[in-house]
Amino acid sequence: MFDAAAVAEHVAEVRARIAAAGGHEVELVAVTKTFPVEAIRAAVAAGCRSIGENYAQELVAKAGALAAEGWAEGEQPEMHFIGHLQRNKVRMLAPVVTVWETVDRAVIVDEIAQRAPGARVFVQVNVSGEQQKHGCRPDEAAELVARAAGVGLRVEGLMTIGVMGDPDAARAGFRGLRALATSLGLHGCSMGMSDDLEIAVEEGATHVRIGSALFGPRVRDGRRDLR
Repeated sequence: MFDAAAVAEHVAEVRARIAAAGGHEVELVAVTKTFPVEAIRAAVAAGCRSIGENYAQELVAKAGALAAEGWAEGEQPEMHFIGHLQRNKVRMLAPVVTVWETVDRAVIVDEIAQRAPGARVFVQVNVSGEQQKHGCRPDEAAELVARAAGVGLRVEGLMTIGVMGDPDAARAGFRGLRALATSLGLHGCSMGMSDDLEIAVEEGATHVRIGSALFGPRVRDGRRDLR
């Protein structure tokens, strides 16, 4: 049984952290990857309107379970895809994704435009330059944003993953993403997770993607994943 009361308490705590960092109208994306569909229900009951999922098959399965529940108008959450996006998964995801947060190359732009015309997207930027992270280079972002807009997608902002470790180490990258988004005329900045959300909010995040601070640590490959 998933502890909905604990999730509600954690959502309130995260919102308090956002407010303390100076955040106003920052969207809390509740990351429910690897957790059961009950986690989504608990997050929605606690006031979260945006849900983040990393894995295509898992998102499709959960969306199917939720679709049968007869949500009242305006209550069904937005589903954000926040994992690395493979071209061959776009068709599967198109009926259930509300916001595509990890658009990082032209082939993905074109595939989404074909499968989900007019979709809402964020362009993912690798601000740290770490090879293990996905995302276009900062100097490629303008071209990718223009391409997405040119094929009719709604580009709402930029997205990035901060440097792991000391939360303050992510500050320069977050600041750079905010400046880049502003220079491109974009409002949205999806950045910041459980450990570095304060830094992200201080540097202008409009969306934070929070998992472990809401639902507890998950286990991945035998190790605790605190993101």
